[in-house]
Amino acid sequence: MASSVIRSVGYDAASRELEVELISGPAYRYRDVAPFVYEGLLAAKSKGAFFNRKIARRFEYERVD
Repeated sequence: MASSVIRSVGYDAASRELEVELISGPAYRYRDVAPFVYEGLLAAKSKGAFFNRKIARRFEYERVD
């Protein structure tokens, strides 16, 4: 993934869970993320800005170690 903030992302459509691994180290799993949000992240010119505006702190999440 070409981003200065995000190392990788994964999405499970069945459970609507989005996993985001940040370049700074931690990974997070976000719950009840609609497919169009995931698709928007993939299509965004600035994935970090999209993540911060549309995903971070907007969905219930847990840190994945």
